Amino acid sequence: MSLSIGIVGLPNVGKSTLFNALTKKSVPSENYPFCTIDPSVGVVPVPDERLQKLSEMSKSEKTIPAIVEFTDIAGLVKGASSGEGLGNKFLSNIREVDAIAEVVRIFEDENVHHVHGAVDPLSDIEVINLELILADRESVTKRISNLAKEVRTGDKDAKLELEALEKIDKALDEGQMANSVELTEEEEILVKGLHLLSIKPILYVLNKKTGAKNINEDGNSKWEELIKFLKDSGSDYVIVDAGFEHEIKDLDEGEKKEFRSEGDSGDGINELITKSYKILDLITFLTTGDKESRAWTTKRDSTAPIAGTAIHTDFKDKFIRAQIIEWDKLLEAGSQSVARDKGWLRTEGKEYIVQDGDVIEFMV
Repeated sequence: MSLSIGIVGLPNVGKSTLFNALTKKSVPSENYPFCTIDPSVGVVPVPDERLQKLSEMSKSEKTIPAIVEFTDIAGLVKGASSGEGLGNKFLSNIREVDAIAEVVRIFEDENVHHVHGAVDPLSDIEVINLELILADRESVTKRISNLAKEVRTGDKDAKLELEALEKIDKALDEGQMANSVELTEEEEILVKGLHLLSIKPILYVLNKKTGAKNINEDGNSKWEELIKFLKDSGSDYVIVDAGFEHEIKDLDEGEKKEFRSEGDSGDGINELITKSYKILDLITFLTTGDKESRAWTTKRDSTAPIAGTAIHTDFKDKFIRAQIIEWDKLLEAGSQSVARDKGWLRTEGKEYIVQDGDVIEFMV
């Protein structure tokens, strides 16, 4: 299962610097708007200590983590929904991703120009989200108009889609994101084809800077307003020092940990990757053996046959049963054979709901 996160934000907030830190790739990150015209894509492993421990236990030849794909999308500006500043191209890039990492600058530095002249993270969020809302209003209005004829013919799906879009349109008209609207599973499927921007899950990435004035450090009212918005909207966020993470990106994990502790900087990068993986309600199950240990991605609440399609699409139809053990119980046993002797391996059928951290052997 592929997972794509679009890195979005105003110009000069640190998007490309963050992307470089995440992917260790080199893309332009000069201090001026629109330095990133075409999106750059990088594949990033999801940190998972469970996988490493299982690989060591099994003495696996290969260790293959779950992955997240990050897309660096050039800076949005006010008026993007009407084509300002390459807006149409950027908005189309956002449509192609599964979720949004919205980078918001929380540091003040006179040497790094802010496109609006002053650092105000909540205002920045409002500018970006409004452009997403305006673009969605155009899409929803057009689709509602086109549905009218289908509804008159008695098409039940068209009627249900229209009702869902009318709820979304009302929210958009009130300045609310489409993801604030509660939809049934059937309604979600029907509106999915519109690829609405503001319906995508959003993780807010608050970019600070070592040595600069960060608004989260001095009781700044702008910080209090930002946190209130995040709390009231039920939004998740992570604080990252993109510049610092970019500087240490080529170090090994031990050295990175040492530098972070010296600089009083948390591991925002790994937290960002992990939270990006979770905002789409995904979980990891694992396979392990002497050839390879591997992490696989599936939707939460997936049955065993559905989860098995992450390995091969045939597993859904050819599934017979699965042998399952929790990852920590397998580590406690030390091997599959010992776990089997202890009776810790269990056999599950087609109705079993896969849990995060399950170690699974599929029988097909």
